[in-house]
Amino acid sequence: MVKKTLELVLKRFGGRPPSPGYGGETRPQLQRIIMKRVLFPLIVLAVSLQSLSARTYREAPELAKIFQEQGVSGTFVLFDVAADTMLIWDEARAKKRFTPASTFKIANSLIGLDVGAVKSVDEVLPYGGKPQPRKEWEHDMGLREAIKISNLPIYQELARRIGLERMREGVKKLGYGNMEIGSVVDRFWLEGPLAISAVEQTEFLHRLVQGSLPIDRKAVQAVREITLLEKTDTYELHGKAGWFVGPVPPQIGWWVGWIERENKVYPFALNIDMANDADANKRIPIGRECLKALGKL
Repeated sequence: MVKKTLELVLKRFGGRPPSPGYGGETRPQLQRIIMKRVLFPLIVLAVSLQSLSARTYREAPELAKIFQEQGVSGTFVLFDVAADTMLIWDEARAKKRFTPASTFKIANSLIGLDVGAVKSVDEVLPYGGKPQPRKEWEHDMGLREAIKISNLPIYQELARRIGLERMREGVKKLGYGNMEIGSVVDRFWLEGPLAISAVEQTEFLHRLVQGSLPIDRKAVQAVREITLLEKTDTYELHGKAGWFVGPVPPQIGWWVGWIERENKVYPFALNIDMANDADANKRIPIGRECLKALGKL
């Protein structure tokens, strides 16, 4: 596919690389542009479509009681990679896209490390010096510390350092949701236009853990480290919560991640409608109960 695409593009120039006078691109430069802007998104899309065509979606009715007891509407998806099966509560909602909010910090970290916007997850970034909704955010810190407390100003600084065009390319390389970031580099995951479904969250996390993302391996390993929540003799739990507050209710609560046990990986994603701030405290407990009900925690 790479060869054919290059041939089609180069055919425009009579089978020869364009001269510097055309736009300055040599053949190697043109190849890199095609790989970054055309082929990576197409490859991600092709893999996603292929997996969707073969994948089994199975409702897990045992999860309904968990949501009912907490008095919220929502969905939970567990991707059983080995069986190529999505275990789901509310399949229709699981395929509906919502603004990712702070769950995008996983992708933001990957892109920032991959393009060199930060040298490591311990490089200290400034929070800006302004008062913040949470006092713990009012400190300069690296991504390792920032992701644990979901420090918004630190991740907005990271996004600005990445820049709009590199961020746009990065989101496409990841095949993240609708891959739309608009024109404001430090707000698109909070207000849109970026949107992603619970199913797409698990597919993205699967690619991350599998090592199939076109991202530097050191960046992937670093993100695996900073998303670790628990480690026991039987499992490792990785995750990130999110909280979307839109112009109209309900608010949307997220919890996404993956669990590793018995040499297998199970990406998961939960989102719920939140009628008030108190419902935010239900996200992770509901998610953990779903994992337990499915025998993974």
